[in-house]
Amino acid sequence: MTLVLASASPRRRELLAWLGVPFEIDPAAVEEPLPEQHPHPERVARALARHKAAAVAQRRPGDWVVAADTVVVFRGRLLGKPETAEEARAMLQLLRGRWHRVITGVAVAQGTRLWVDHTTTWVRMRAYSEADIAASIARGEPFDKAGGYAIQDPDLRPVAEWRGCYCNVVGLSIWLTWRLLRRSGWELPRPAQIPDVCRTCPLAFA
Repeated sequence: MTLVLASASPRRRELLAWLGVPFEIDPAAVEEPLPEQHPHPERVARALARHKAAAVAQRRPGDWVVAADTVVVFRGRLLGKPETAEEARAMLQLLRGRWHRVITGVAVAQGTRLWVDHTTTWVRMRAYSEADIAASIARGEPFDKAGGYAIQDPDLRPVAEWRGCYCNVVGLSIWLTWRLLRRSGWELPRPAQIPDVCRTCPLAFA
């Protein structure tokens, strides 16, 4: 029984490792089209995660595959990963000092079977300066992150507060992934060696 992470993200790799189960990396080389707006963004996140998991499971039918996709939503607008400095600046300016939602869809696939779920975290950004934004862009931080930021960024420190699962904003909810794997038939014990922020996560008690 082999666990596979269908992502090259170092953040998702670090988060999945907290489950205490060895796993392999096999990124899903699939397109990630993101509409500018959608009345149900959670469906978008779930569909993209499902697509990734199914693509890898097709070539690894005997393994369990975990995939995820994160969408940042501000007033109905879906924000993906900025491709240029101008896009990154616009996203960070748009979110500055405001609340938005971070939705991560998680999918587990085994052969042709699929289990999919999502969780939403509300996030309020701090009132960072234009100089903060410029420095983040100069470091290259925004370009592989939905919304153009990482909640754990020690330099920008973009987030003032959040409500919900912290790891969801990083890119993969530990507790949601654990529950999906158990639902798929993998008898995992509750993760013990996890970050302190995960011990008080609402999903830990759901």
